[in-house]
Amino acid sequence: MFPTMFPLATGQPFGALPVMPVQAMTQQATRHARRVYVGGLPPTANEQSVATFFSQVMAAIGGNTAGPGDAVVNVYINHEKKFAFVEMRSVEEASNAMALDGIIFEGAPVKVRRPSDYNPSLAATLGPSQPSPNLNLAAVGLTPGSAGGLEGPDRIFVGGLPYYFTEAQVRELLEFFGPLRGFDLVKDRETGNSKGYAFCVYQDLSVTDIACAALNGIKMGDKTLTVRRANQGTNQPKPEQESVLLHAQQQIALQLMLQPGAVSTKVLCLTQVVTPEELINDEDYEDIMEDMRGEGGKFGALVNVVIPRPRPNEAAPGVGKVFLEYADIESATKARSGLNGRKFGGNQVIAVFYPENKFAQGEYDA
Repeated sequence: MFPTMFPLATGQPFGALPVMPVQAMTQQATRHARRVYVGGLPPTANEQSVATFFSQVMAAIGGNTAGPGDAVVNVYINHEKKFAFVEMRSVEEASNAMALDGIIFEGAPVKVRRPSDYNPSLAATLGPSQPSPNLNLAAVGLTPGSAGGLEGPDRIFVGGLPYYFTEAQVRELLEFFGPLRGFDLVKDRETGNSKGYAFCVYQDLSVTDIACAALNGIKMGDKTLTVRRANQGTNQPKPEQESVLLHAQQQIALQLMLQPGAVSTKVLCLTQVVTPEELINDEDYEDIMEDMRGEGGKFGALVNVVIPRPRPNEAAPGVGKVFLEYADIESATKARSGLNGRKFGGNQVIAVFYPENKFAQGEYDA
């Protein structure tokens, strides 16, 4: 039944019963109260990564009460069902770990619960059964009123957000389905930068599943949104909500299509940089191309520069725009930050991301 059996002492006659050490008996008796169930693990999780993570966050919140060293002594993972049993050194530390419900592990919120064999009445005789009220949950992003304060079954996890998205942009995307009762874009405490995920709760709880289904899987540049109920996984909208869901998905797709600057790509479109008159003369055109290559190349590897020119007696799409194609999105993002708002020839430049598929097809009028 148990993977580890106690060995016979040297010289002990065959058939004699081994004596279980008192410490081992105590560990066995308290194990149900020293273990916590952790559900919703990502496929990449392993015993070592889970043990290291929970030992680190326990130390960060001040949850270690059994002296120096790691709080976690053992981890068992069921990879098929994506859960783990995490065994702590003491009953008190296991109770403190219960405060970590909803913490983000490798980009996803995980559930922290008591295991099914937990015996509350017996556990009460072994140590505290509730987390200490003095834990520093803010150290791991579980501050009341933010991610940790948006509780309940209708709390939504929004992951895979581009790091440059502001709170206003994320809220605008979420509020397409209705006003929010609570919202938190999780940020790095030291830098103040977005960590790429958020939590929210809608005022009208009936839109929760519609919002999750409509937003989940949407491409945002090189990222894909993961949107689901934070504590219960993904629920399917009810049949009577399907038409509302379809309409919402269509509207979001249209909104993203009409606002290409909101989605990061490898291509930047600059406006208010050149006028059609400046592009007519060949020498002037080449000078402008060289200037754009020089300026654009300061932010990363440029793959291509396209400046549409006027055509005699023919409409030319994109005239007045400059397109900079970069080797990667990171360079394009740096260029957008560096060029947007700068002045060229007295004009303030507007720099937005441009759909890569349209640029590849020579469609410059979007």
